[in-house]
Amino acid sequence: MSTIDTGLTLIRNASRRVSRVNGWMGNAFKSWMPTGLYARALLIMIVPMVILQTVVAFVFMERHWNTVTRRLSAAVVSDIAALIDVYKSYPQDKDRGQLKRIGQRLQLVVDFLPPGDMPPPGPKPFFSLLDQTLSVQLGRQISRPFWIDTVGNSNLVEIRVQLDDTVMRIFAQRSAAYASNSEIFIFWMLGTSTILLIVAVLFLRNQIKPILRLADAAESFGKGREAQNFRPRGAREVRRAAQAFLEMKGRIERTMEQRTAMLAGVSHDLRTILTRFKLELALLGEGPEIDAMRKDVDEMSMMLEDYLAFARGDSGEIAQPTDMAQALEELRSDAERHGHAATVAFHGLPVVTVKPASFKRCLANLVSNAARHADTISITGHRDHRYLTVTVDDDGPGIPANMREEVFKPFLRLDDARNQDEGGTGLGLAIARDIARSHGGDITLGDSPMGGLRAAVRVPV
Repeated sequence: MSTIDTGLTLIRNASRRVSRVNGWMGNAFKSWMPTGLYARALLIMIVPMVILQTVVAFVFMERHWNTVTRRLSAAVVSDIAALIDVYKSYPQDKDRGQLKRIGQRLQLVVDFLPPGDMPPPGPKPFFSLLDQTLSVQLGRQISRPFWIDTVGNSNLVEIRVQLDDTVMRIFAQRSAAYASNSEIFIFWMLGTSTILLIVAVLFLRNQIKPILRLADAAESFGKGREAQNFRPRGAREVRRAAQAFLEMKGRIERTMEQRTAMLAGVSHDLRTILTRFKLELALLGEGPEIDAMRKDVDEMSMMLEDYLAFARGDSGEIAQPTDMAQALEELRSDAERHGHAATVAFHGLPVVTVKPASFKRCLANLVSNAARHADTISITGHRDHRYLTVTVDDDGPGIPANMREEVFKPFLRLDDARNQDEGGTGLGLAIARDIARSHGGDITLGDSPMGGLRAAVRVPV
């Protein structure tokens, strides 16, 4: 292997490692991030503001507050050092009056105390930039025992320096040694930022509400329910999305209405023809051929009704709270009335918002489909905070796994399967799934613990 190949191999291995690390970090970062738009938008606003304020505060504290305070403290200590030099150089000033006048010109109040008048060191403030800076400057420029009080009097700073035969006490203005307006800047920065953040949160909340209303309206429409008092609101882009949703909803409803109207016309025409057939057959008398033709006409009438029911769906019905436990009990009574053993069980809160007539028809189609091919039927309902699930189990022959999706196709009848009905049209399961999907749910088929087929209807609540 050449040197170039070795280098390319190393580069590829390194890129794979970097890609794996990047993917791991990306997944970890996603797991920490909030999932809601409101929380993410707040994070987008808060994090840059906090970082910006931290940087500004750090730069201000480091470059302005600390620097100015150090320079002011160094200037005050330099004046004190100069006074000490004057005291040593002019011993003829016995009453120290000249020294005090010089101190007044420097805006310092100077007096002298007995040699032993040095208080013991007091407790230091937890965070005092002035105390720390003065201590450093006194130790650097004077190099004598000293005592300072930056807490006792808020406007003055007291400094005592041990000299050879006396203690020099100096009172200096606090503002002369300390950048006192720095805290005001910090407080104003934090206060205005808090107010602006509150205003931004309230504004963002009002901007998020139209998006949540649009999501609720879309979810209600997907469940077959009407979105009450929904209209486009909020920002231009949100209003545009809401308007597009309303136009899409209108087109879907118009398509369903046109389909229903067209099929109603077809139904009227075909029923007229079938009625004429029945009248003509009644006039022909009796005979094997006449009976066969009557049977064909009856089958055509049933197929027409089933097809119209499938095409019409649940249009026009309003979703309302329905007691599903009572509805399942009615299905059990119907099954027992037709000579089948049936049991019912329901778990959870029974009241669910559905289109009662169409949803009951969906369940009735599943129960009747099971009743054609089984002796025992078990109906179970379960409702949690998200879904209503109704399962219909039987002990019949079942449907092969590879055909469980095919049987939902309209007019499909299996030759050897359980839904082969001599008088049926193959629309029962198709109608049931169409109703379930109009409620935002679906129907799945599987193996039943009773040995036959399990049909499970799950719709959101």
